[in-house]
Amino acid sequence: MNITYTNSVSVKDYTLLRASAGWRALHPEQAKAGIDGSAFLVAALDGEKTVGVARLIWDGGYGALIKDVLVLPDYQGKGIGKEMVNRIIGFLESQLKPGYGISVDLVAAKGKEGFYKQFGFTELQNERKGTGMELWLTKENQ
Repeated sequence: MNITYTNSVSVKDYTLLRASAGWRALHPEQAKAGIDGSAFLVAALDGEKTVGVARLIWDGGYGALIKDVLVLPDYQGKGIGKEMVNRIIGFLESQLKPGYGISVDLVAAKGKEGFYKQFGFTELQNERKGTGMELWLTKENQ
């Protein structure tokens, strides 16, 4: 296994990674828009096979969101997710100027909180920050 990293991913590979995690399927146009709209993206490859991806959504100021940290099940536990998150954090650190601060948020999949703690992420306490929330807006085919 010789893992290399790149800053692009195809819609097909991104869709396959999402499916491998049991995540909701996206319309290909939405998947492409999400990929193209990422402030930073890192993908992991084993030869020609895409085995992982992670995206950063960032407003260029103080608000950043790590999204879609995905690694194929057979490749999990091999440091690939860790390397991708480190690359995202490194990108953000390279953007810091004196006096700057960037708030980096993410939603950890259930049971994956410990993975993110190794980078310094802390679980938000409801008393301090409130509860993380989500709303999916959909429009069925007609």
